[in-house]
Amino acid sequence: MSPTLIGLVAGTLTGTAAIPQVVKTLRTRHARDISVWQPLLLSIGIALWIVYGMLISNLPLILTNLIPLLCNALLVGLKLNSRDNGV
Repeated sequence: MSPTLIGLVAGTLTGTAAIPQVVKTLRTRHARDISVWQPLLLSIGIALWIVYGMLISNLPLILTNLIPLLCNALLVGLKLNSRDNGV
């Protein structure tokens, strides 16, 4: 198996991990049990991975980090705009 394929599979698996939380939060409209810090710090870290991927011209690194960045940024937004905020 090529290193690029391993990177794509790993990025896809870790990148889709936040989707169930986003779906649950949207469905229940409650973000009470979500810590704002976890998705916030992940968003910053993922954004830095994307910048790093751009600097080294690594398209798989860039692409596999777009979905988790969007999911975690959405979770931060949902948490901050939630009625049961409790930050």
